[in-house]
Amino acid sequence: MKKWLIVLAGVLMSFTLAACGSKTVATTDGGKITESAYYSSLKGTSSGKQVLQQMILNKVLEKQYGKKVKDSTVNKQFNKYKKQYGSSFNAVLQQNGMTASQLKDSIRSNLLLQQAVRDNTKFTDAQLKKQFKSYQPKVTVNQILVSKKSIAENVIKQLKAGKSFSSLAKKYSTDTATKNKGGRISPFDNTNTSLDTNFKKAAFKLKNGEYTKTPVKTQYGYQVIQMVNHPAKGTYKDHESELKTQIVDKRLADSDTLHSVVSKVLKKGNVSIQDKDLQNVLSDYLSTSSKKK
Repeated sequence: MKKWLIVLAGVLMSFTLAACGSKTVATTDGGKITESAYYSSLKGTSSGKQVLQQMILNKVLEKQYGKKVKDSTVNKQFNKYKKQYGSSFNAVLQQNGMTASQLKDSIRSNLLLQQAVRDNTKFTDAQLKKQFKSYQPKVTVNQILVSKKSIAENVIKQLKAGKSFSSLAKKYSTDTATKNKGGRISPFDNTNTSLDTNFKKAAFKLKNGEYTKTPVKTQYGYQVIQMVNHPAKGTYKDHESELKTQIVDKRLADSDTLHSVVSKVLKKGNVSIQDKDLQNVLSDYLSTSSKKK
């Protein structure tokens, strides 16, 4: 199955196929390149076909689910990326051949697809209970990162002696982004993919005020973790909305599920390809006899 040109991390160079015509795209001393020539060349490439697939999918998704995706939700995710990259945000956009407007379009495309998967998911108590086993509410922790186990052990020894975590973070931590904040990092839950797995496992075991009694080995070095706020997990009924979102995100990452949902969306969208050379561009999704690759 060919992968859809979807950007779950928010980086996609979006462009549109020009209308077929005689308008000149470029000139050279060897002749000019027209829109029609460019279009004919582009439509024969796999990337050109993927862009057309994405444009068609965006159209039908917008028609079917557009009212369920609010601009405020798009802007919230956009601002999250902007905050994440800070002063380098514009540079990151340029490196990925994007404008801010194109990033917002990509975010909206992802949210529309997410809504389609959600609407094609039947949530059962069994599913929710299974997801709840790995669920963790967002926790807030402080951490001290050092390069050697012996240094981490020394930090823990001083914590036991009554030294404040904040002062030790400022003195020992090599994480320049957090050391002057007492080691504070952004709240995270079980879906976080940026933090080391060992770090998350160790953190989730801590109660409020507790710190790790042995150094935690991670891909970055050795870390000492202090729990600031670990909300009670409660019951799965208390977190149905979050659990459903996590289930949807898992289904989004599953190629077979995505293929099935996209096929349903496209069939409902009454798609008709006018260009005979591109009539099979959606065959993997619209043909009832085609097998998933």
